[in-house]
Amino acid sequence: MIVPAFLLMFVAVRTGLLDVSYDKLTFNKLSWFDNTALVEHLRLTVTQDGLTDMPRHCLVFVVNGNAADNMPDIDVLGRHGNGCPGKTPSADKLFTLKVNRSERTVQTDAGTPGSFHTIRS
Repeated sequence: MIVPAFLLMFVAVRTGLLDVSYDKLTFNKLSWFDNTALVEHLRLTVTQDGLTDMPRHCLVFVVNGNAADNMPDIDVLGRHGNGCPGKTPSADKLFTLKVNRSERTVQTDAGTPGSFHTIRS
C-alpha cells in the first residue's frame, strides 16, 4: 500500500497536477487584483501553455504599474545561472503580458514581439 501511494504522489508532483489543482482552488475573481496571486497564476499559465521552456523558478515577472492599475503590463524575464539554464548570471526579457483585471483576460507577444494575442488564463 505504501509503494502505490508513493508512486501516485510522485506522478502527481512530476506532472504538475498538484500545482494546477492548487491554482484552481486558490485563484479566484479577486485574485486578479492581487499582484502576488496574479503572478503565481501567470507563472503556472505560461509554463503550462508552452510559452517558454524555462523552469518556473527561473521566470521573473516585472509588473509595470501598481495594484490599482486595471491594465498592467508584465514583462517576463528568464533568469540564467544560479540553478537556471545558462552559465552567466543574467535576466533576459522573454515576452510581455498585458493583463485586463476587470475582464480577466491576458494577452502576450510571446513568439510574435509587438503583436499581442489572447492566451488561456
